[in-house]
Amino acid sequence: MKCPLCGQINDKVLESRQNSSGTSIRRRRECAACSYRFTSYEKIEEIPLMVIKSDGRRQPFDIKKIDRGINRAVEKRPVSRMTIEKTLHEIEDEAELGGKANHEISSEFLGNLILSKLEAIDKVAYIRFASVYKKFENVEEFVVEINTIK
Repeated sequence: MKCPLCGQINDKVLESRQNSSGTSIRRRRECAACSYRFTSYEKIEEIPLMVIKSDGRRQPFDIKKIDRGINRAVEKRPVSRMTIEKTLHEIEDEAELGGKANHEISSEFLGNLILSKLEAIDKVAYIRFASVYKKFENVEEFVVEINTIK
């Protein structure tokens, strides 16, 4: 590790500690040339989860985008922010598990996952989200969807 003070590469590790979640290691180091002490952090480089869109494009998984969609669906509904946060965590966890093998999930898998979570929370929010996700074009499509959740 290069010393931030003198630029030499020769140092020794004095102490190593894992953080509480076990995702990184903190190392206290001392430069052999100037005796300057500094801290370095070691972290696993993660491959981002990608979402394969229906047209074949790939986009990074973005929980904020899902949060915006769910918030629009539950707008003016008796759904607490705590419930939304819990749902977002569940969606993120299940998406990570679904894409564990190749770090990719389909937008269809993700959309159906969101729909299943919304159906359990609020039926009106489910219909709102489904109408956008499934691109409803007429009232009959709403009726069919409502009949499936009855």
